[in-house]
Amino acid sequence: MYKLSGVTKNYQKGRGSVAALRGVDLVVEDGEWLAIQGPTGHGKSTLLQILGGLDRPSAGIVDFDGRDLAQLRETEVTRVRAASIGFVFQTFNLVPTLSAQENVEAALVPLRVPAPSRRLRAAAALESLGLGDRLRHVPGELSGGQQQRVAIARALVKEPKVLLADEPTGNLDEDTRDEIIGLLEQLWRERGLTMVLVTHDSSVARRAQRIGVMKNGRLTFKKPARPVNVGPVAAESVVAAESVVAADTEAEG
Repeated sequence: MYKLSGVTKNYQKGRGSVAALRGVDLVVEDGEWLAIQGPTGHGKSTLLQILGGLDRPSAGIVDFDGRDLAQLRETEVTRVRAASIGFVFQTFNLVPTLSAQENVEAALVPLRVPAPSRRLRAAAALESLGLGDRLRHVPGELSGGQQQRVAIARALVKEPKVLLADEPTGNLDEDTRDEIIGLLEQLWRERGLTMVLVTHDSSVARRAQRIGVMKNGRLTFKKPARPVNVGPVAAESVVAAESVVAADTEAEG
């Protein structure tokens, strides 16, 4: 899905520059769930923005499904982003004057989906997330957890290949955090999504297949908590196979 090679990102600050990313190499497999942790200001969000085509690297290759996002024209990057990448943010980023349904519909406008189909797909996405009775509510009439569900519906209504989430539970209380991360995990499993999630919360990160740590612009990895290089369905098959082997071993003993 993703293959990053030697990715750097420098920002101008006064007469000097600040290195946000320093030679990042990364492979994210199709259907993988990667969590990224690290101190504030060490490059986590910058890396996510580059994965999503919201920013360009100063140097290096950002290969997404065989296309280098760093070399595409801006119009091409916009098309890739609109069709293939969904975003969920800490602050929800909902338009305050639009209803929940209208906020979700907005993700389909760049894809030129006809208005009647947009309305139907947005309503279905919200209903699937338990918000069928909140279609006409504006964000100010929704709780934090409900607003994040609307944001998730907006990200997934276009059926993207990738979901990028930047601190999606950062503004939520503990119970709502658990509800939202459980929902994201369920959607990852059911849809075979590739998911990259930035979080400060170790309890959230531990649910991912693999955990990366950004520090001083460099990316390293912790020992994987789940099978890596396989999607959610394949991962379950691995676990099932291991259980059978264990049972056979006990029987032989």
